[in-house]
Amino acid sequence: MSSELKKLAKRNKALKHLEEISSKEEHVLIIHYSCESFYDRPEGQTPRVTSIAVRNYASGQTSSFSIHKVAELKGVAFRDIDAEYDRLEKEMLKEFYQFMSQHKTYDWIHWNMRDINYGFPALEQRFKVLKGKPEELDESRKFDLARSLVAIFGNKYIGHPRLVKLMEMNHITARDLLDGPGEAEAFETKEFVKLHQSTLRKLDVFANILGRLIDGSLKTNATWRDRHGVHPKIVLEYIAK
Repeated sequence: MSSELKKLAKRNKALKHLEEISSKEEHVLIIHYSCESFYDRPEGQTPRVTSIAVRNYASGQTSSFSIHKVAELKGVAFRDIDAEYDRLEKEMLKEFYQFMSQHKTYDWIHWNMRDINYGFPALEQRFKVLKGKPEELDESRKFDLARSLVAIFGNKYIGHPRLVKLMEMNHITARDLLDGPGEAEAFETKEFVKLHQSTLRKLDVFANILGRLIDGSLKTNATWRDRHGVHPKIVLEYIAK
């Protein structure tokens, strides 16, 4: 199969999944989490998790799981969080996976949560390290918004860093939002509330982008050729629509 046809197949797959999501918005969840930096880790440990937030796309109702909230419930003073971190993190992840077990039939929208550095595998590994037993979410229930945008619009649809540039082009505010280095710095300085606010803000941003993608109003730099290529079959498909 030519590269153009592979591109078409990926695009059609992403569009089909997107159509399915738009038809059952009340059963769609958007997830994001914050953690310590996954760079400069010579021993390869999985990054510790600080907060996780999950938002129902249709209602906007958000469930959040965070170190500082668990500490408050457990009567741990803010200054003592670092000393109690593993215990608090395990409780936070336990609560999160209990939530996941109740929503395994939902579609989970995420942004690049794909591997052991950052993603569902990283959350699972961290909980296992803490002697917990994570729930397994079927791959068919995961929708990577970042990769889907590339599949639909092509690699050149926006500049780098893609999320920031996409927000700028679509006039989406960045209030309370931290980039990767900003989140790593906030973790080092133990600004857990600031990290959690950034996590919640990113849910808003992802919901905004998803909504514009579904209704066709998302602005990008993609040209028709970027999206479709020039293979005759692709041109015929476009004409037939």
